[in-house]
Amino acid sequence: MALQQLTSPYPHWLFTDASSGDQIRLVPERGGLLTGWCCGGTEIVYLDEARFLDPGQSIRGGAPVLFPICGNLPNDQLPLGDGRVASLKQHGFARTMPWQLSALEDGCGVRLELTHTSTTMAEFPFEFLLQLDYRLAPGALEVLLTLHNRSSQSLPFSFGLHPYFNVSDLTGIKFEGMPEQCLNHLQMAPAATAEQLQNLEQGIDLLVRPEASVSLVDIAAKQRLRMELSKPWNLAVFWTDPPRKMICMEPWTGPRQSLISGDSKLELAAGASQELQCRYVVEGL
Repeated sequence: MALQQLTSPYPHWLFTDASSGDQIRLVPERGGLLTGWCCGGTEIVYLDEARFLDPGQSIRGGAPVLFPICGNLPNDQLPLGDGRVASLKQHGFARTMPWQLSALEDGCGVRLELTHTSTTMAEFPFEFLLQLDYRLAPGALEVLLTLHNRSSQSLPFSFGLHPYFNVSDLTGIKFEGMPEQCLNHLQMAPAATAEQLQNLEQGIDLLVRPEASVSLVDIAAKQRLRMELSKPWNLAVFWTDPPRKMICMEPWTGPRQSLISGDSKLELAAGASQELQCRYVVEGL
């Protein structure tokens, strides 16, 4: 079977592509978390398994889902402009809620679904359905997000993924497709991208607005990981957590607090739907 439920090394679902043998691992009850992606026999996604198995600690690894905000808000509050206020913790609630999982009909991947509940309505007063598709293609992982607004008013949102990727070391890393300027999230101030990337071993948190794709090149592993972006899901965040041998390369629709500043803010009309797409491609050097 392409989709199997397993108990080892932790309870999860395993999807295997019939043609390539590539695999993805998912734990839907833990925020719809993708915990692994094996491509060409190599594990691409980083996961701190010991920390993951400790429910008292936050997750370090996999690909947490960020919705309906990316980053944080002042005092965790989002004014909605009509007298209402949403109360949202950093990165929103999607990464902490149970999702539903099913295999896609074409046999190429899986679909995760999350819908509003009384709990989400108390924090974010909108009815919605999120559908997150992961598809395996030759040497690639394709991601399609569809948001359905089931409310009678427009729904403001940002969306992102927070995937962790294995690297040989935090030295010997190159980046391609990066613009000259970035936003340093640690100081919420503009900065020179090349200068910031010199600090991988000290820890970085930066956002860039690339033209199209950006790549993480691991020289020792002789591997390039390219993230292909398309509007409006076209911003990229890079984050490290030394000494972990990983780099987060995250697609975001808007910077931190974009629903307040209006910078790349997305708003979905009542009854409407919107699709967002991105793609990760693994290449040898």
